[in-house]
Amino acid sequence: MQFAPFFPFIYRILQPSFPDCLWCGDRNSKAIALTFDDGPHPQYTRQVLQVLDRYNITASFFWLGACVNRSPEVAKAVCDRGHWIGLHGYDHRSFPLLTPNELKESLAKTQAAIYDSCNLLPEQVRDVRPPNGLFTPKTLNLFRQWNYRPVMWSVVPEDWVSPGITTVVQRVNQQVQNGSLIVLHDGVCGGQDVAATIEVLIPQLLQQGYQFVTVDNLWRYNQTN
Repeated sequence: MQFAPFFPFIYRILQPSFPDCLWCGDRNSKAIALTFDDGPHPQYTRQVLQVLDRYNITASFFWLGACVNRSPEVAKAVCDRGHWIGLHGYDHRSFPLLTPNELKESLAKTQAAIYDSCNLLPEQVRDVRPPNGLFTPKTLNLFRQWNYRPVMWSVVPEDWVSPGITTVVQRVNQQVQNGSLIVLHDGVCGGQDVAATIEVLIPQLLQQGYQFVTVDNLWRYNQTN
């Protein structure tokens, strides 16, 4: 069973309950964020970069530390292009199942991997998206204590189950609106279609008048309103 049709309803329940998380940007602005989880991948992420380069679009990537260590040259290529970098844990273990020490170590190890490949200091990489979007109030309290910023989503086309390019594009178009925060995947699950998906999706969204910004841009709006 695919859950994509239910994510908009889940979003409407969770978003007002956890206002300290970044769920979206300005609903009065056509600025949206395109984000990618589970990378970097030696093949799929490079393909994504080619499409983003072609359209001169800056996106946001939430990385697994283990993948950064496996593909440091790909990580550097993403960073060198000015894309925004965030954390997704070291190895995609669910955050609520980790002890506080394990969670802290997972994030710190990922920051260290990013520093080694991209020379970004830990304080420059503070945005965190929990794997599978799973968190608890305790998780958020720990983020706050450790000065991390929790980033969620508003458009989830469930591309990681590989429903097909046409289906993913259709789901995004059905859900997208001003300020949307779109989640796609450039890792092992879903990454095989991601470049072809955004090759179709980006021109459609541009034609609708949307402007692509990074997660940091969405935070700036939320912090001033």
